[in-house]
Amino acid sequence: MKDATDINEVMRKVGLFGIGLWALTEEKIQDITDDLIENGEIKKEEGKKFVREVVDEQKKQKEEVEKKISSKVQETFNKADVATKEEVNELKDTISSLEAKIDKLVNNKEQDL
Repeated sequence: MKDATDINEVMRKVGLFGIGLWALTEEKIQDITDDLIENGEIKKEEGKKFVREVVDEQKKQKEEVEKKISSKVQETFNKADVATKEEVNELKDTISSLEAKIDKLVNNKEQDL
């Protein structure tokens, strides 16, 4: 039987680090763990801990990737000098106001004729 310190080695062996880790489902992780328990590579208690650690690591990696993507997207938008939704709405309001003024001027001009 392997001890708890060998769980990291087992994780490395089954390729659970990096992008592959968060691509696995919890069910698949449990299947891998069950196989390790059946083969006597880890104890049942270690298996439960292993699944928890892998799922926690999976969530951590997902959050880190999401933060990096969000940061890069924000950086890209800032560099592109794209108008914000608020700025677009302000422009729409300005256009509507100008259209109303033009309509009023046109109506006044028609009345003068």
